[in-house]
Amino acid sequence: MTDARPETLTPQPLTPTGHMRAIAVLGLPLILSHVAQFSISLTDALMLGWYDVTALAAQVLAGMVFFVLFLFGSGFAWAVMPMVAEAESAGQSPQVRRVTRMAMWLSILFGALSMPLMIWSEPVLLALGQTEEIAREASRYLIVAGWGIFPALLVMVLKSYLAALERTQVVLWVTIGAVVVNVIVNYALIFGNWGAPELGIVGAAWASVSVHFVSLLLLAIYAAVVTREHALFIRFWRPDWEAFGQVFRLGWPIGITTLAEVGLFAAASIMMGWLGTLPLAAHGIALQIASLVFMIHLGLGNVATVRAGRALGVQDWGGLRLGARVVVMLSLGLAALTAVLFVVMPEVLMGLFLSPDEPDRATVIAIGIVLLAAAALFQLADAAQVMALSLLRGVQDTRVPMIIATLSYWAVGMPVAYVMGFVFGWGGVGVWLGLAVGLAGAGLFMMLRFWAVILPRLTAQTRAAS
Repeated sequence: MTDARPETLTPQPLTPTGHMRAIAVLGLPLILSHVAQFSISLTDALMLGWYDVTALAAQVLAGMVFFVLFLFGSGFAWAVMPMVAEAESAGQSPQVRRVTRMAMWLSILFGALSMPLMIWSEPVLLALGQTEEIAREASRYLIVAGWGIFPALLVMVLKSYLAALERTQVVLWVTIGAVVVNVIVNYALIFGNWGAPELGIVGAAWASVSVHFVSLLLLAIYAAVVTREHALFIRFWRPDWEAFGQVFRLGWPIGITTLAEVGLFAAASIMMGWLGTLPLAAHGIALQIASLVFMIHLGLGNVATVRAGRALGVQDWGGLRLGARVVVMLSLGLAALTAVLFVVMPEVLMGLFLSPDEPDRATVIAIGIVLLAAAALFQLADAAQVMALSLLRGVQDTRVPMIIATLSYWAVGMPVAYVMGFVFGWGGVGVWLGLAVGLAGAGLFMMLRFWAVILPRLTAQTRAAS
């Protein structure tokens, strides 16, 4: 399990072919690792859907609570990617160690702050209008699965560190191994196979915790052995307050931005819960399918962040501009293809998550078909916003994108979702159309910021300095 270290830190030739080659080499393992990472929650949904629809609905809510907190805390991990990429391309190896180590500190602190919200989640979910059964089952899941936030956040830091160093193969293989572990433990503990106790939704929680700890162990061993020149874990307890502040200042806006987006989808899940258990289950399945496709764009976004960070380190604005065009067009093309897939075969996609013997199977699929049609509408918008956001992060512009995201998702997307879903009476499809409006607004204004503000500013600064 080794990666070939890039032989040179010089920019790729300024041709579309050169950028496509670089995107493929760096991006394919990242895309596959994101798909594999998401497959962990996907297999939870698949296996719980075959176990019990109520358990699936509860896991949708519980998983969303964990996911919201996890992604909020991942802002410090994502800050590592552009900072390490810039430092490595500029030949500042000590800075690589400093920011990565302090990102781990910040992640541990955030995990400790988030634990009470998961341990005492039941009254919160009841206050948000969920049924007693769903809130109780979701809380049972979070009491166990919540402890996985510590290793999960540390894994994100190490993944960002390794991706910025363009060591993506190890990230892929560790993530694939995690999927295998999750399936095995789920099969044993959800259904009570191989002599294990039948724990249902709690079994899925134990599987998730196991996966996070195994992933952390493997990546930590790799980092300690293969990238020993950075000495990440030597005198780990020693603070570096300057680097701590650097990571915090770049990371907290990323965390808020991510919280705004994932919070939009969490709020959509809560509103779907108001419509009943079956609409919530259909929403959960449709969201799993749409999110799986989103992992492709997220992987391409990571490529954009790393390459933009390296361009920042050597001030290669021509390469940044052309590389950004190539990766954005690639993401939008893939979004168009997946939109067609959602419209052409929604029954097949929805049916994968439900047992043939499930009495409510036909109802859940019928609801889900309409939701996937709405999801097809926001594929291009979702791709645009994640690519623009990733490029802006690569050049360490995070605060204005945070404001754009918060306003687009919560001042526009959420009110539209509520009005369409409940005032107009469109139900679940109205909620999902609101999501599309929020994503479209974020994509439009972030793209304008990158192309019309940030790139011209960087170019002008370089010319003035010369």
